[in-house]
Amino acid sequence: MGMSIGSGSKGGGRRGRRGSRKALVSEINVTPFVDVVLVLLIIFMVAAPMMTVGVPIDLPQTQAGAMTSENQPITVSVNPEGEIYLQETAIPIEEVVPKLQAIATTGYNERIFVRADTAATYGIVMQVMARISSAGFTNIGLVTLQEQQN
Repeated sequence: MGMSIGSGSKGGGRRGRRGSRKALVSEINVTPFVDVVLVLLIIFMVAAPMMTVGVPIDLPQTQAGAMTSENQPITVSVNPEGEIYLQETAIPIEEVVPKLQAIATTGYNERIFVRADTAATYGIVMQVMARISSAGFTNIGLVTLQEQQN
């Protein structure tokens, strides 16, 4: 009689139903993650070379050969209007040296490339190079294009 009033059959039924549920899978499925990572890798490999072009400059052409480098140099550019850019950021000439000192990772041995448009004033290009040189940077180079053989 106690069995008909008690919760023996209901409680047992509940326990049975909980026990019959499928256990949650606590493993991570790695395949979709790897697919997404590979797609992102391909996207960045294709997009990275397109992001290297900064300030549009018409460089002079010379017969000098291309330089090989293992790390990316700091680039200072002068456009035809005489505006100065550090990488892709426009800066006044007074801030060239302090900003270079702030971002130079190897100190005064940092490679600095000066890119100047063929229409840029010679005086401005020389002022930029003189400021960089007088600050103590010794590895300064001018960027040119190789002459086209006709």
